[in-house]
Amino acid sequence: MGSLCSKGSNPTEPFAHPGRVLGTNPNPSQAPRAPLPHQVDSQANAGRTLGGSQGSSRGNDDPRNAAARAAEERAAKQASAAKKGKLNSRLAAQKAQTRNETLDETSRHNRATREADAAEAVRRWD
Repeated sequence: MGSLCSKGSNPTEPFAHPGRVLGTNPNPSQAPRAPLPHQVDSQANAGRTLGGSQGSSRGNDDPRNAAARAAEERAAKQASAAKKGKLNSRLAAQKAQTRNETLDETSRHNRATREADAAEAVRRWD
């Protein structure tokens, strides 16, 4: 009864026929390809350093030498900066303290504060 309204020219099911054997499909057409670029010798064109095109001899150093030179320059700048002013000398002395020296100094400061508070309390009662 269900086939009363259907047409007789319906397409058949896609998997109703036997399939093809693997490898019998004709090769797909080759799409045109762009030619590969020619090989460039990487040693011939080493490139330039970022930051300008100065032709100084420092640009030819390997990275290890450049890093060592930069570290030496930073150390020299820091050493020259440490010689400036009273506040910087105090900071350098504070950085040179060990942990125990820092704790001793804090302890002395706290004891002095407690003694001053105790002396103030005694003065108020007299």
